[in-house]
Order: sequence, then C-alpha cells, then structure tokens
Amino acid sequence: PEVIVGKEYTFASDVYGFGILMWEISSGQSPFNTYEHNYDLAMKIVNGMRPKIGSGVPSKYKEIMKQCWDANPSERPDAATLFDEIQKMREDSYNNDNANEFNTLEYNSSQISQFNSNSSSNLHLLSTSKLYQFGNLPEPRNATEEEQEAFHSKPYDFNIPDNIDSLLSSDQVELGFSVDIKEIKVTKLKIKIMKLKIIVLKLDK
Repeated sequence: PEVIVGKEYTFASDVYGFGILMWEISSGQSPFNTYEHNYDLAMKIVNGMRPKIGSGVPSKYKEIMKQCWDANPSERPDAATLFDEIQKMREDSYNNDNANEFNTLEYNSSQISQFNSNSSSNLHLLSTSKLYQFGNLPEPRNATEEEQEAFHSKPYDFNIPDNIDSLLSSDQVELGFSVDIKEIKVTKLKIKIMKLKIIVLKLDK
C-alpha cells in the first residue's frame, strides 16, 4: 500500500508481497481477480481492503498473513520472525490433530494453476500492463472487520464473458478429493512450507 501512494519500496514491502503469496497458496486464486486494476482498486487497498480469507485456512497461517498485510510497514514481521513461524507451521503439519487444516490448505494451493488456466481469457479484461501513477492518495490504513466485509459485499464491476458456461463446466469446479491421498497432500504441504522458508531467507539477504 505504501508503494501505491508513492513511498519508497522497502523490505517491509516485500513482506506485504509475501503475505499476498501466502493468500494465493491458501486460496488457489490470484488476488483481486474480479476487480479492474484501476484507481478505484488502488484506493480500496490504501484504505485497508485485503483479499478475503476463505474458510478452512489454519488459524496460525491466517494470523501471519494479516501481520504481513499491516498498513504500517513497521508492524509487519521481519525475516527472522517469518522463518520461525513457518518452521512452527511445518512442525504442526506433522501433528495429526492439525492434519485436516493443512490438507485444506494444500488442496486449495493445488488449484492455482487450474484457476489461472481457466480464467486467463477473462483476466485480461480486468487488468492491463499500464503503469499507473496515482496522486493525492491518503495514508494507508488498516480496515476494520466490518469495513472488510463491506468491501467484499459490494457488487463486482466486471464483464461476464460469453463463454461463462465453459468456464463453469463440472470438471473445472469439482472440489472433492480422495481421503486415500491424505498423506501425499500432507507431504506436498511440507514441501510448500519449506519453499516459503527459502523465500524468507532470500528476502533477508
């Protein structure tokens, strides 16, 4: 948010981006994919709008995301803190009591490539490669829970593509998965958490 209003890009800005990456993994989608990338979206982000966190996301994972999204860069975690917290989540993924939470997270993350493929024909209508320079924007702030709900409850402003039926075909929206592959999904999640740790290490250099 601070970069949108013209402030210097810092390590804390990378941490915000890291939080967005965590959201992409948890949701299987790209952030703000139903909004046009314009002044209106920029204003909403500056005023505290963040991607809506879905159900089933592990509570600790959600907490770290929100910390990374703080409008005040000085309130975001540093690399050492992120590393420690991700290490704890990795250990928790071995705990059977937390297996279901992390299976949900892993399943959602597996949908990213499918979503990107299915929606690529529509996303170009919402975003372009233009370089925006906004003026007279307010200082970034955190939104209240009520404001977050209000942001996401407003009607979306985008065109519905003519091929909507094909985008919603049954093979593309099927959400079920076999319990037989539970252990495989837990293993994949552990690998993803390790990759997040590698990203944190790179940010710290």
